[in-house]
Amino acid sequence: MLHSKICRKFAVATPVDPSRDTNLDGPHAQMPTQAMIEMKTVCVYCGSHDGANPAYVEGARILGQAMAREGITLVYGGARIGVMGVLARAVLDHGGKVVGVIPKFLTDLEGTYSDVTELVVTHDMHDRKRQMFERADGFVALPGGIGTLEELVEMMTWLQLGQHRKPIVVANLANFWQPFVDLIAHMGDEGFITDRLPISFEVTDRAEEILPLLRNGVRMRDIA
Repeated sequence: MLHSKICRKFAVATPVDPSRDTNLDGPHAQMPTQAMIEMKTVCVYCGSHDGANPAYVEGARILGQAMAREGITLVYGGARIGVMGVLARAVLDHGGKVVGVIPKFLTDLEGTYSDVTELVVTHDMHDRKRQMFERADGFVALPGGIGTLEELVEMMTWLQLGQHRKPIVVANLANFWQPFVDLIAHMGDEGFITDRLPISFEVTDRAEEILPLLRNGVRMRDIA
């Protein structure tokens, strides 16, 4: 859990309420809200390796199945390997739509799925990130490496500076992102994140809660 001072003062994240119904198969699953309708596409940042903990790929699989079930299009980095590949395969295998965005130099290195809904091959990394940003209604960070970290931090920075109002969810599966979350709290404690330019994102350790948190972020944005 985040440092309580940071949560209150800087709105870094909102702890998940365990009493809230976030079961995607629960009684509210068939009751779409306006926010659900407006969240058509989600960009997910994640690694090109499986990682050391099986919880990483399992969380990706759960999220992918949920996105397909709810008709939410996945935008991701285009690779067929690692957490990225598991996520995209889960969406596709359950009838969902997938947009892969990958720079040309990575197509041979990481490979791509031939059955994605759309494959966008970009000139470079900058164009890749721009296209992923423009297509998305919200962002999720699953476990990954330095590239995943860079993508997440860029979206957080743009949100902090008022360049977008799209919700961000950090999927802290098996506490993968906890050192990063603690670092953000430390930055606030040391005066480098202030209430003048707060950072706003949600953190959860359960893949089942990712989409409900994103929908809530869209709803809060639209009524703000």
